Amino acid sequence: MVVKKLTLKNFRNYEEETFVFDEGLNVLTGKNAQGKTNCAEAVFYLCTGSSLRIRHDRQLIRRGAERAFITAEAVSRFGTFTLGASIGENGRELFFNENKVRRSVDFLGNMKSVFFSPGELRLIQDGPDERRRFLNLSISQTSREYASALLRYQRILEQRNNLLKERDAGPVFETLPVWDEQLALYAARIAVARREYLKELSALAADIHGELTDGAETLALAPDRNYSGDEGEVAERLKEELAANYERDLRLGYTSVGPHRDDVKISIDGADARGFCSQGQARTAALSMKLAEVAVFTRLAGEPPVLILDDVMSELDLPRRKKLLARVKDLQVILTCTHAERVLYGAECKKIRIHGGKILL
Repeated sequence: MVVKKLTLKNFRNYEEETFVFDEGLNVLTGKNAQGKTNCAEAVFYLCTGSSLRIRHDRQLIRRGAERAFITAEAVSRFGTFTLGASIGENGRELFFNENKVRRSVDFLGNMKSVFFSPGELRLIQDGPDERRRFLNLSISQTSREYASALLRYQRILEQRNNLLKERDAGPVFETLPVWDEQLALYAARIAVARREYLKELSALAADIHGELTDGAETLALAPDRNYSGDEGEVAERLKEELAANYERDLRLGYTSVGPHRDDVKISIDGADARGFCSQGQARTAALSMKLAEVAVFTRLAGEPPVLILDDVMSELDLPRRKKLLARVKDLQVILTCTHAERVLYGAECKKIRIHGGKILL
């Protein structure tokens, strides 16, 4: 998977610029707040249909403009294709080969990428929402079935939660089983997909973490609850669990069990990473998970994703920088930094200098 060309128009601080990337290491360099991360963000947006940095797409529109446009030409093992997004104040349109994509789930995964920045420490240090979001974005890029199940689950969950806010308990208890039947079906698909994905990710992340730390630490990932069996068996157990919590859910006003409440346990040398690891340990653990994500994508898609490294090198010590560069040498990498010569140590790359939302020639 290679991004050949990226055009931004009225996106963030860009009026209109076109980036041409090489197949290997591409370095976006320049002072802080010039637009390096904005470019990286645009690539990720075309892969996932969402940004890791903001909640509302209107924040992507350049001040004073009505719409933002992102277009890219990319190459996969199936050939050359184009992706596009037209983002307005009140909505957006997505395009594949210049044809409008009706469902956002059909836009996902046409181009795949893994994004890593210092902000990814949230994956280790913050609450369960961050780890669920990581799994959802990661699995959705390789499985539209998962993305579709997740969307339907979220819609049914919202309706069930609205029902639980009703004051009259009688009609609520009569109606809940109808919602539970559908909710458990999609919950089981999500839970089983996460279980299988996490099993592979955990083994790869442990190996990569051992390499980055010279075997000094052991990283382990595990779901915080065990969904054993096939989808049918998981669905039946979830229905029973939902029914057993009717009174509690009615009291709380929301659904208290299901994949939307699950977490991933991350431990270093057997200790909970969230509570006990240092900033450096958290950074290395998060990087290991992201590099493991690259390996999973490569196996599932038959080709590596685009790896985006946003201001990461300055956060790593010299040995880890060199190990990281060696590990990603066969990937297309989009890397942002302020001083390329301080972090690349002569690595062959294409440098693109950015200032004030413009490419300097």
